[in-house]
Amino acid sequence: MEIRSYEINSIKAAEIISDTIIIQSAQDGLDLMGNMYYQGFDKVILHEKNITPEFFDLKTKIAGEILQKFSNYRIGLAIVGDFSKYESKSMRDFIFESNKTRHINFVETVEKALENFSN
Repeated sequence: MEIRSYEINSIKAAEIISDTIIIQSAQDGLDLMGNMYYQGFDKVILHEKNITPEFFDLKTKIAGEILQKFSNYRIGLAIVGDFSKYESKSMRDFIFESNKTRHINFVETVEKALENFSN
């Protein structure tokens, strides 16, 4: 796992880069968030490919648990990927509602994630 650091308007963001799945469970999400917080990052960018596919099945509740932790601890999160492939209305609604809060964002590019963090 590699961490690429960005600084935008005095906000530190960490992009997590890996060829493997990093988030398999809600505990993995909590561990990653704690690690990034400890290193002084305010925001985290994760790639969809580094998150277990079960995250995108809302019945597993993994997404809700992880995103709730990021919200509670006020660590911004952007998940980068192509979310058009998720045909579930509940998943599409979940993404739409998350993006409205601007604290948790599902975006297409790292550049879009950084732009959202800077606003």
